Amino acid sequence: MDLTDANFQKEVLESDKPVLVDFWAPWCGPCQIIKPIMEDLIAEYADKDIVIGKMNVDENGETASKFGIMSLPSFKVFKGGKIVNEAVGGIGRDGVVKLIESALE
Repeated sequence: MDLTDANFQKEVLESDKPVLVDFWAPWCGPCQIIKPIMEDLIAEYADKDIVIGKMNVDENGETASKFGIMSLPSFKVFKGGKIVNEAVGGIGRDGVVKLIESALE
């Protein structure tokens, strides 16, 4: 799911499911490396009780600023509108899966 400043409140903060947000930018090398992994995981977890979204920080600076995004990629897991887990950098597939699984516990 593509997240924006306009839909973040509804799709993430008001979601009844946990949400993993991948904050990324087109110029970010590690973001481009993890992009196909994220696409695979979005498909793999489509029928699970979690939402996985991506937010381009260049196009959605308000939300990125609100959550203090300083390094990319940044991953934040939201439950009930609050951050419950997070990671920064090229954490690879295993790292992203750990975040997803933590959200499903």
